[in-house]
Amino acid sequence: MKNVLTITLLLFSISFSFSQEQSTNNAEAKFDKNQFLKELSENACKCIDSIKSGNKTKTDLSAEIHDCISKQVGAYQLGTKIASIEDLKKETKEVNGKKEINISIITNVDSKEYKEYYYEIERYLVDTCPEIKDKIATNDIVGEKSYSNNSEAIKFYNLGLDESKKENFAKAIENYKKAIVYDPNFAFCYDNIGICYRRLNDFDKAIEYYEKSLKIDPNGLMPLQNIAIVYQYKKEYKKAVKAYERLAKIDNTNPEVFYGIGQIYTQYLFDYEKGLENLCQAYNIYVDQKSPYRTDAEKLINLAYSELKKQGKEDKFNEILKKYKISSN
Repeated sequence: MKNVLTITLLLFSISFSFSQEQSTNNAEAKFDKNQFLKELSENACKCIDSIKSGNKTKTDLSAEIHDCISKQVGAYQLGTKIASIEDLKKETKEVNGKKEINISIITNVDSKEYKEYYYEIERYLVDTCPEIKDKIATNDIVGEKSYSNNSEAIKFYNLGLDESKKENFAKAIENYKKAIVYDPNFAFCYDNIGICYRRLNDFDKAIEYYEKSLKIDPNGLMPLQNIAIVYQYKKEYKKAVKAYERLAKIDNTNPEVFYGIGQIYTQYLFDYEKGLENLCQAYNIYVDQKSPYRTDAEKLINLAYSELKKQGKEDKFNEILKKYKISSN
């Protein structure tokens, strides 16, 4: 196998270290895999938190997040394999009168074994490290009118951002609206007003300002995606699907399109086959982009499996996964 690092350990030295701990604690030495995973994931989370996100696309940020996780995979492999010492003893060989154990650390990032360790860390991070999604909550496309060159508009826009961070959404809206008085074509201002109205559960106003943003910049990804989300809050699921399809006309390789449609069909319209078709497409794009959002698609694929299994349609589930070259494991 290519990209394999083999580490040879002397059996007596391993046995000694375990017996020393046993005599010290007067208890059987145990390896706490969950604690080990937690510690390595915390290291990865700190690395992710240190990433500078300014002027970077989701693809760039996902690649840097991937590197932070990859740095922990070798240690996770080695630790878990050494912990399986009793199983490893069965494969010992004697060299020059000493018993040795060979441990293989897979470094090939495309191998099944490497991915299993990588995904285990990634899943843990998605559930415990908020920084992982904060870093990729960004737009890939910044339009000509996304920002403003007007100093007064920028001043009130930044005041709006400050209030938004404090969750003072009504006050934030006041500042954003002052900003667009100075620059009526400040698209990001309209986007943020829409977000604030959404947070205040005024969904119709949110859609109104997203649409105003799109009149300025018809290719704005943020308003298009958020319109779909608002329709989900309004429980107008067919309109939400239409909004995602509108987004697809601008970027038909955007995984959020397939994930959003898949989520709606799986969780709200209960068409699990159609949902699964879209979720598989989202999953593959997330994997290609090395995006941690892969785990969200994975969870919904598991939900689709459970429901299709209840309907006696496991064969259909496997057929769809095979179509998209996804392992059912």
